[in-house]
Amino acid sequence: MRKNVLRELLNAGKPTLSTRMVTTVPEIVEIIGLSGEFNFIELCGEYTPWTLPDLEKFARTVELFPNMSSMMKVEREPRMFIAQRALGAGIQNVNFADCDSAEEVKECIRYVRPLTPEDGGLHGCGMRRNVGYVLESGSVAWVQAMRNVVIEVMIESASAMEQLDEILSVKGVDMVHFGPCDYALTVGKPGQKASSEIKGKQREMFEVALKKGVRPRVIINSYEEAKEYFDMGVRDFCVGSELGTLYRWCKLNGEKMLEMLSRV
Repeated sequence: MRKNVLRELLNAGKPTLSTRMVTTVPEIVEIIGLSGEFNFIELCGEYTPWTLPDLEKFARTVELFPNMSSMMKVEREPRMFIAQRALGAGIQNVNFADCDSAEEVKECIRYVRPLTPEDGGLHGCGMRRNVGYVLESGSVAWVQAMRNVVIEVMIESASAMEQLDEILSVKGVDMVHFGPCDYALTVGKPGQKASSEIKGKQREMFEVALKKGVRPRVIINSYEEAKEYFDMGVRDFCVGSELGTLYRWCKLNGEKMLEMLSRV
């Protein structure tokens, strides 16, 4: 079984730097890896058009870089299928979206953990890529790898914020991540994800998580946005996504070029 870089960093109490992808293009995975700057890539499976072979290609490309790990963002349904197939493909960590209660979070963790009496999980043996297909299925090493999966939970609804203390107390929750867009929808304020009120809720979540010893991860678009969160104590940052970064570059440079050319 391959070492889980993200788990090792969390166990050592070290900060992490990640980025996100909304495609499964292997060349983009490679260019991120070649930068040598990121600890893991999160594949936003909730938004990405993917097939099961795409998950294997994504994981296989990440593995070209020994100091980098991977994470799959799993949508509400079918959670168990997606989480187990992502792990089986070789993606090492999971971010569960749309968990509205502590009970949902507990069930998500069971989808990941092995089918042993002590773990109480729902994840059985498989002949998939992460175990070498036929080499380590159900082995002690595989059981430990499933215990080492870093589990992140999205806090993105009014219900989740109301149960925040209970969710953060669930054994097995390693990281949390605030979803401002969906949260704004659930409180009847669509389009206001960047408002002071929603940002205040995000700050509240970070503060509670830090007190509970759960790592909050924040999504930003540039280095310049990091300081306010760093000063709060946040040490896990996700900078941009490949499509968002490309759009912002095109928009900024396109506008400046057209402004210059308009003077001709």
